[in-house]
Amino acid sequence: MNILILGSGGREHALAWAVRQNPKCDRLFVAPGNAGMEPLARLADLDILSGAAVIGFCEENAIDLVIVGPEAPLAAGVADDLRAAGLLVFGPSKAAAMLEASKSFTKAVCDACGAPTAAWARFDAAEPARDYIRAQGAPIVIKADGLAAGKGVTVAMTEAEAIAAVDDAFGGAFGAAGAEVVIEEFMAGEEASFFILCDGTDCLPIGTAQDHKRVGEGDSGPNTGGMGAYSPAPVLSQAIQDAVMAEIVRPTVAEMARRGTPFQGVLYAGLMIEDGRARLVEYNVRFGDPECQVLMMRLGAQALDLILACAEGRLRDASVTWAEDHALTVVLAAKGYPGAYEKGSEIRGLEALPEDSSRMVFHAGTARQDGALVATGGRVLAATGRGATLAQAHERAYALADAIDWPGGFYRRDIGWRAL
Repeated sequence: MNILILGSGGREHALAWAVRQNPKCDRLFVAPGNAGMEPLARLADLDILSGAAVIGFCEENAIDLVIVGPEAPLAAGVADDLRAAGLLVFGPSKAAAMLEASKSFTKAVCDACGAPTAAWARFDAAEPARDYIRAQGAPIVIKADGLAAGKGVTVAMTEAEAIAAVDDAFGGAFGAAGAEVVIEEFMAGEEASFFILCDGTDCLPIGTAQDHKRVGEGDSGPNTGGMGAYSPAPVLSQAIQDAVMAEIVRPTVAEMARRGTPFQGVLYAGLMIEDGRARLVEYNVRFGDPECQVLMMRLGAQALDLILACAEGRLRDASVTWAEDHALTVVLAAKGYPGAYEKGSEIRGLEALPEDSSRMVFHAGTARQDGALVATGGRVLAATGRGATLAQAHERAYALADAIDWPGGFYRRDIGWRAL
């Protein structure tokens, strides 16, 4: 079959790498893709927020399946346009993608189905939000209600910090995403990510991971899109996974179906675990980045079979085959990230690195300029290792990261420290 993946980051490179291994994949296209994907797929210069543009490309290239990587096309309704044109799609409708596009929507769904989550309130003006913070005290969590590219959340340890976060949001720091804010109770515990495929009715867990959001070692400094991840997450025991499916995921999927907006795609449940109980932090409606890199490293070719079963509504009969393995990925970012950073610095040494089922460098923000590989984003590469133990995966990932010649980049040395 001919397959089109929408997106340009490390998540999409990892998806392309896994899909390419499956013999069901004939021709693979990625739009717009990046320099690292060139050996795997044909890159297409396409406006992925335009349903009409994507449909036209699919018709011209006899595409059988479209896998939507990032959240923006989902929130724009591209999956709806493709389904209306008769195409097979992996990814939720615009209405179902509200589980990520609006924090208050998700909270309302949780309230309706009894899913455990933090106490919350929503505000569309700064002054009542400030009053609420003063009444509740700190620590407290401030979230821009809409999509803010992973940057709209402040875990405020003081009232002053919380009020500053509210002022930032209503002052336009996150554009339209910050026109409303959700203020939540601070949840203590250990955070982990749980990934579940849903076909509107049935749900299939496909893995756990933990990522490192903070830019600095020891999980210090500002939040980022993620500086590294590992899978599986030891804190998500089978008992906790079973409880999350029963108390959070299945009730959410049932509530979405009851509302007439069934969820089809991957549901990424961010969880806070304390004393053996999990509460929902947030949902995303696509694979995480860099969690996707470690999941795809472990799933390999079967990822396409699972995605197909999901898109075709056959999850009831699908199952995941897990090896007793571990994967870990280290993000190499441009110096200055998540603040201001330079673009265009040259990266050398990748050609000499191994690429196999145990070691892979996934590209997130790279391009070719005059024959050289250059950095074009904040998070640029994800050095990923797989092994029989987490320690072995860690060793392989860091051997790759250490061998990359990129003076303009940096990475954390302690990814996986909690589990190790």
